[in-house]
Amino acid sequence: MIAPPFADRPVLVLYTGGTLGMMPSAEGLVPAGDIETRLRHALGGLPPSRQSQLPEFVVHTVASPIDSSAATPHDWQRLAATIADRIGQHAGIVVLHGTDTLAWSASSLAFQLQGLDRPVVVTGAMHPLEAEGSDALANIELALRFAARPELQEVAVAFAGRLLRGARSSKTHSENDDAFASPNYPLLGEQVGDDVVLYPARCLETQQRGAPRFELPDYSPLAKGGVVRLALWPGIQAWQLEAWLSDDRVQGALLEVWGGGNIPPDPEVIGVLAKASGEGKLIAAISQCRWGGIAPGRYAAGQGLIEAGVLSGDDMTPEAAITKLVHLLALPLDAAERRRLFLTPLVGER
Repeated sequence: MIAPPFADRPVLVLYTGGTLGMMPSAEGLVPAGDIETRLRHALGGLPPSRQSQLPEFVVHTVASPIDSSAATPHDWQRLAATIADRIGQHAGIVVLHGTDTLAWSASSLAFQLQGLDRPVVVTGAMHPLEAEGSDALANIELALRFAARPELQEVAVAFAGRLLRGARSSKTHSENDDAFASPNYPLLGEQVGDDVVLYPARCLETQQRGAPRFELPDYSPLAKGGVVRLALWPGIQAWQLEAWLSDDRVQGALLEVWGGGNIPPDPEVIGVLAKASGEGKLIAAISQCRWGGIAPGRYAAGQGLIEAGVLSGDDMTPEAAITKLVHLLALPLDAAERRRLFLTPLVGER
């Protein structure tokens, strides 16, 4: 392919916080500064043949790095705005992020940065950069190399030698270095020996050209609980659902249902869902199973979702479903258009 005009620009490394940048202390891991010096020192220890494969890069630390467990939709909004402001000067962007909510931020960025023409690669680490046996250096190296690939035109997650679609990724292990998975979509790329291999046919570059613009709405009104997540359990009662869904502050909800789309055949439960949906609240459902999707109505036990006007999330991850609900509710759309767009694949999330 012909090199795009921005291919010779440096990659931007955007540091937002997380375990990767911490250092040990007598009280445990604590945030540490001077991330650029530390990154360059670590990368300088790679064999010359691998250093030569790295792109030129510059480092920027966000104004207030955070532990990712403290992230809110407002933080997703600020991160997307920073990327949108700076991306024109760079061949690609690497976001260094804490792992706890990394997949949430990656999914949100995908919806806010629709129409990307270059890579945004999110990564982090299960261990600090300087820790013995840390995974941090390998993940940073992987992310930098993929962030210089102009064929990659979407938000992706680089972790443990693999490249995942951002809006298809989930953290699935709390301890292993191989902590992320893409349950219902194949890898976008991977490391093979000293090479990094991209699979362009799986990427948005061939699936989604012509997306009109970045969408950077104000998430602030939703950052304090406008969208809720409710997992069903045996014995759930209508009044329990109603306690959440009848609150005027709740504008949308994600239901995690059983199997292929089943809920209790309780008319009162179905009535609560139908009432919330009828009031214009955006209610969607996915399966509690990580792998596979839902097809409401396949079983009689799932017919209630259809009757109540609950939208099928198909095989979306919880992270993608929640961030898509937040995104659509922040846009100036009517209820019918929000429902249509939720059912429409926007960034390969379903």
